[in-house]
Order: sequence, then structure tokens, then C-alpha cells
Amino acid sequence: MSLYKEWEDYIKGIETQEDYIQFQKEYFPKETECYRAIIETKDPVLKGSINDLSEKYNMTGREFIGFLDGANTSFREQLELEDLTLESEINVEFDFEKLLWNMHDAKAEWLYELEEWNNIFDEEKRKQIKKDYNRSKIVVREAKIGRNDPCPCGSGKKYKKCCGQ
Repeated sequence: MSLYKEWEDYIKGIETQEDYIQFQKEYFPKETECYRAIIETKDPVLKGSINDLSEKYNMTGREFIGFLDGANTSFREQLELEDLTLESEINVEFDFEKLLWNMHDAKAEWLYELEEWNNIFDEEKRKQIKKDYNRSKIVVREAKIGRNDPCPCGSGKKYKKCCGQ
């Protein structure tokens, strides 16, 4: 069974609130420390075997695949997670701006508020990424066409006598 399949099965096995709380207690601190170490070094490249990298970041192979699953959309080129084994060698590069954006999207406050982000972006840049993220979530409704307004098709007729029928 692939590591990714193991990870998926593990996540699907979380059925109760207690299971989820236990998962949070075990996995999230490891994930946080992994991101902290990567951001602190300012090195966007993650290179090595899954086994070596999981040991380096104090995770099991399954947990590290879970980390890669969460980080996959923040890499410049995404990984094919289904094919990875403990012996698989990876060489991926984080797009730190995209990573910070995705952390906001995941509402992972404990990650996007890490002090290590100060090593990557100044406060102004971080605020700009947050502002851009917030703007992307605003829904803009177009103005409604009134019955007696000119028809937008350009016929010159009122909307109610043209396309509004």
C-alpha cells in the first residue's frame, strides 16, 4: 500500500470528535515545526528521500506524506503523491508567497502567524498578501437590470419588451 493511501485511510478513519482532537494534538505540532524549520532556513527547496526528510522533521513516513499533501499546492511543481514510497527521492521548491496565501485559505492561523515569516517577508508584504487573499473572497454582484432599462443586447428596446420576456 502506498504511503499516500495509508494517509488517506488514516484521515478517513477519524470519525469522532475525540479522534479529531487526538489527531490535532499529535499531527499539528509536528506540521507546525516542519513549516517553522523550512521557513526559518529561507531555503524553498525540499530535497531528499521521504524516509530521510520524515526523520529530519521528526515525523513518520505517513505523517510526512500528509505534510506534503497539504503543502503540494504551494510547490512550484506539484508532486504525484500516490507514487511516493519511503525510498522515493523528491526535489521540490516552495513558492513562499503561494504558501502564505494557502495558509490563509486553510484558515491555519497557527501557521501564517509564525514569527519565522519575518525571515521571508517584511510586515508590509505579509499584510499585502493577507489583503489580496481577503479581496479574492469578496463576491461582487453585478447590477440588476430593471424592467424599464434599455436592453443590454443593444436592440434599443426596453428590457421587458426584448430579452426580459
